[in-house]
Amino acid sequence: AGRDEQDSVEFRRFRQQLLHSSIARILLPLKKWMTKARLTKCGDGHWRRVVYGIGPYIADYPEQCLLACVVSEWCPRCPAEANDLDGSPDILVQRTHQHTEKVRAACGGNLREMWDGYGMLSDVVPFTVYFPRANIHELLSPDILHQLVKGTFKDHLVTWVVEWMEEQEGGKEKVAEMDRSRIAAVPHFPGLRCFHEGRGFKQWTGDDSKALMRVFLPAITGLVPDGMVRAIAAFLDVCYLVRRSQISESVLEKITDAVARFHAERHVFLEHGIRDNFNLPRQHSLVHYRLSIQLFGAPNGLCSSITESKHIAAVKETWRCSNRNQPLGQMLLSNQHLDKLAAARAIMEPHIPLHLRDPQDNRRTIQTTRAPPPAADELEEEDVTAKDESEPVGLVTSEGDVRLPRYTSARYPRPLPLLTAYLGGRIPLEEHIRRFLYDQLNPEADIIGMDVPLDRCPFVDPHLHVSVYTIATALYHAPSDYSGVGAMRREIIRATPSWQNGPPRHDCVYIERDPDEAGFNGLNVAQVRFFLSFKHRNREYQCAYVHWFEAFGEAPCDITGLWRVAPDTSGRAHRRMASIIHIDSILRSAHLIPVYGPRPIPKVHYSQSLQSFNLFYVNRYIDYHAHETVF
Repeated sequence: AGRDEQDSVEFRRFRQQLLHSSIARILLPLKKWMTKARLTKCGDGHWRRVVYGIGPYIADYPEQCLLACVVSEWCPRCPAEANDLDGSPDILVQRTHQHTEKVRAACGGNLREMWDGYGMLSDVVPFTVYFPRANIHELLSPDILHQLVKGTFKDHLVTWVVEWMEEQEGGKEKVAEMDRSRIAAVPHFPGLRCFHEGRGFKQWTGDDSKALMRVFLPAITGLVPDGMVRAIAAFLDVCYLVRRSQISESVLEKITDAVARFHAERHVFLEHGIRDNFNLPRQHSLVHYRLSIQLFGAPNGLCSSITESKHIAAVKETWRCSNRNQPLGQMLLSNQHLDKLAAARAIMEPHIPLHLRDPQDNRRTIQTTRAPPPAADELEEEDVTAKDESEPVGLVTSEGDVRLPRYTSARYPRPLPLLTAYLGGRIPLEEHIRRFLYDQLNPEADIIGMDVPLDRCPFVDPHLHVSVYTIATALYHAPSDYSGVGAMRREIIRATPSWQNGPPRHDCVYIERDPDEAGFNGLNVAQVRFFLSFKHRNREYQCAYVHWFEAFGEAPCDITGLWRVAPDTSGRAHRRMASIIHIDSILRSAHLIPVYGPRPIPKVHYSQSLQSFNLFYVNRYIDYHAHETVF
């Protein structure tokens, strides 16, 4: 078509129908076996009688409209009207091909009436019409990244909150405070992006939006009306619930409840004049997530970027390999060659001796068949970079544990008197060790070591050798996060006086208090000052010296839904409560964000946040594992 004809209605309809006809032609060889069983060799080597069917289609909203043959701004899954998406009683009714035919018959084939009244493209036939048990409106899969993370959260909620703040007196200053004094002051956490200047960067990526989701809620609390905070908290719950790997009926009920809370709380944006309505298809998609999960299982991060990324190898790289002269045929031939090479490799690789394989393949094979040692086992703390702090690991049989590295930190002396002097004499290390040993040797005692008279605690050798470590590795079961074989994840816990030649870093951790209690009621939070190990009566003890936090209140905050903790202090001098604990009681890293309050705060470096504030939120939105366990 010429340039003048490309924008014509006829040419657009031709392209739309061409897409559907092409997909139908690709799937046509399988149509026979959609109603008749075919004897098929499965991946496990067994032969089974298989009936084929069309599964979920991954697409973002514009492509969903194209596939479902509906007008933009209408829902491709239900017949809800575009001017009242969430208020229509039809939101729980599924569009079907039969419904489309009935509407076409009722409208007498009037294209304009079907377009305006029902949002249908009646002159395009979807490809699923030609196949049994296929309904394109039902097969459209959720798109977590574009519908929830980048769509509803970044493009809608964050934008609305900033608009409201800018409309208030001193709004520019409030936005700057949120960015530079609050978001930038969030303490470090393994794998968390630090927003040193807040949200001030030109191009957003999906990872940027996900990182902002982790820290946004505490940053706006006190700056915006409580209703906005509750609305965003409800929406975050929806995002984290649908992202779980295992979704039960109870989780489905939580999803339904969170969606209802979000719909109720978001009216605050209407009350303040930020929005006139909520006829937004990406937000409207929330009401269909439960049915999609019931039909096809947990989305677990499913989004259209999974398929979009494939064009790099299939299109970009093959185009670069062409001579740029009529490249399409060359690109298709290159893809055929790559497919055949991959198939040949899969067939031959099991028969190649291990020592003859590529070294990269050897390393990958070993890592996936054995449990690799923690990154901290072989390295000093400066050798482990920030991107290595949290990552999936290979097969590990236990539910999780915490391990110290093989090598101690060279900066600390080992004899107990010298170590105490090196620490400035501020820490009565010998006393803490004795009280720790009392707890270890008397696990059934009614009085804990911190409260028992010191003379009842075991004596230790005055010249006891103590090894000090600045990192530890936590291994834990995290199926909803990016994890390895067995759903295990590895996390580096740091307690170092200087990290990457910069300020100190002392991570916080969850400590198991009562295994019979669910959620945060069975946990404590502490900040690790350093890790240590020593031998007493020929038995080695691996420990951590920690500063304690205590829960603030008996329930989560009624606005944010987050638990709060405060530094545990004693006496008039408000000295921090400290003790030595066994590393077996540590579960994993915890993330605390200061409770900033409504007043302006000075700019604080993120490395000093835990020392500069007196109240903190326990951030359950830092990752999916924390959202599942800290409630």
